[in-house]
Amino acid sequence: MSIPQQGGGPIESRDQLAAYLAAGEKPRAAWRIGTEHEKFGYSQAQNLPLPYEGDCSIKAMLTGLQERFGWQPVLEAGNIIGLERNGANVSLEPGGQLELSGAPLETIHQTCDEVNSHLAEVKAVADRIGAGFIGLGAAPIWTQEQMPMMPKGRYRLMTDYMDRVGTLGKQMMYRTCTVQVNLDFSSEADMVQKLRVALSLQPVANALFANSPFLDGKPNGMKSWRAHIWQHLDDARTGMLPFAFEDGFGYEAWVDYVLDVPMYFVYRDGKYIDALGQSFRDFLNGRLPALPGEVPTLSDWADHLTTVFPEARVKKFIEMRGADGGPWRRLCALPALWVGLCYDQQALDAAWDLVKGWDHETREGLRRAAGRDALQGEAGGIRLHDLAREVLAIAEQGLRNRGCAGAGGLVADETHFLNALKESVDSGKVPADELLEKYHGEWQGDLGRIYAEYSY
Repeated sequence: MSIPQQGGGPIESRDQLAAYLAAGEKPRAAWRIGTEHEKFGYSQAQNLPLPYEGDCSIKAMLTGLQERFGWQPVLEAGNIIGLERNGANVSLEPGGQLELSGAPLETIHQTCDEVNSHLAEVKAVADRIGAGFIGLGAAPIWTQEQMPMMPKGRYRLMTDYMDRVGTLGKQMMYRTCTVQVNLDFSSEADMVQKLRVALSLQPVANALFANSPFLDGKPNGMKSWRAHIWQHLDDARTGMLPFAFEDGFGYEAWVDYVLDVPMYFVYRDGKYIDALGQSFRDFLNGRLPALPGEVPTLSDWADHLTTVFPEARVKKFIEMRGADGGPWRRLCALPALWVGLCYDQQALDAAWDLVKGWDHETREGLRRAAGRDALQGEAGGIRLHDLAREVLAIAEQGLRNRGCAGAGGLVADETHFLNALKESVDSGKVPADELLEKYHGEWQGDLGRIYAEYSY
């Protein structure tokens, strides 16, 4: 999850909220790709999640990365809770999941180099302290009670709140991992088209990347338990956002939506102040119970924007949020999918033509089918397997049109990064299907074998 935002004076007019979003507009030549991925750390001796403190711990990982690879520490209340280097940062999810938020890069070639370099650095430190890291959508064996809590004030507040607004919020915080990509837009109209395509096709991403069929040591009945969690978390801040498809949607409508999402906190002087369930609209008027008489700053608005969790999210860029964490090939495939769909206008128009006739019930039905059945799912007469094949063809053409060469010109474009997804479409099987086959087959129900066979 996001680190506290910095900068920005007091908000004097509501117009500044939409202007903040519009400030993210960039000409096509300045569009960049920001890839984020999370992974579970565990002790190799016991296959248990890493605590924050100790010889084999999250703190030891962060300190090792700092000392060996030149990362700069990010501290909260004297604790190291993240790292920064050259536009990228490493941060912690509530249960110690280690997240790389990559630098803004121009091509998928650069993105994949960044992912590979990061995983090599993590493995170098992890091997030294006796840890391992694995890419899955949900922790396969560990119980909720076994998960540690990282020393971040934001997470203490959110943990207490989750049971009030849904049933699975704490599972999301402590026992799930994702891979996502952040993409730019050039105008309000471009943002709208990209967001609508992103929301409509998140079920395809979820199906192709489904990788969380286990919970508490056994199959959970879903291909993506992580997707199931997001359907039972907090209706006020999750979902497929039908209002985004209404006439007139734009920055102002997004502002109205976010203003109606209950607050979590306000960050002041290095501390998180409890504002759970309070209203940012009241904050604008100086009537926030947590800070009577104060009005928010633009950094408060930036923080609040990070507390809405729909399937795709607008900040000064658009976040594609529908995929489970997974193996390294898919950490490169996810940005390739969305860049292919969104960074070529011909492909973006084709993707919109594919989905523009859908209603909310169809989009929501596909979302639920993807979590349950992955490529075998269907809703509204649409089979996700067939849809994924069409979407991949559009994305592949979009990447071909971009023509971004790699390997010193030896690789003509970025299309090969889609190969893992094309294999899934050809076979009909996604990572969850492979895991379930192993569990019921050669593993003979011994889920502990997942660590040795699927760690980075």
